[in-house]
Amino acid sequence: MSKYSTRELVADKAIVREEIAISAPAVPEADRSFNLPTGLYVATAGSYFAFLGIMSVGFSTPGLILPIGIMVVLLTAFFGIATIFVRTDPAARAKIMRLGQLRSRGVMTHTGRLSMKDVAIQMLILPVLIVMWGLTVVTIAALV
Repeated sequence: MSKYSTRELVADKAIVREEIAISAPAVPEADRSFNLPTGLYVATAGSYFAFLGIMSVGFSTPGLILPIGIMVVLLTAFFGIATIFVRTDPAARAKIMRLGQLRSRGVMTHTGRLSMKDVAIQMLILPVLIVMWGLTVVTIAALV
């Protein structure tokens, strides 16, 4: 249970050390690239845009022009800003892993090393499932 303590009681029990200098922690340098091959990011962006294309073709009504347009603009900004971050920083561009490096070294994660196949599966499973879901929805709507 909690108990109310007065300032005087806390001051009597507290150990105050004045010799410790308080300094602000150093801010680590931000690494804005995930250091994976560019093709994986292109595949991710392509699958999200493919989903929007499937939805816009499958449900082509004038009322959906604005929402689909907004989603295209947001996705373009999402992937475009990340591309700008990597292109403007030469150090980040130099850190990007090539496909051969990924194939030979894999990626070390908190739970262990992942091979190239496992990295691609983890990175692309959600976008591919979203595309498959879009195809399923459009197919069901066409059959009904």
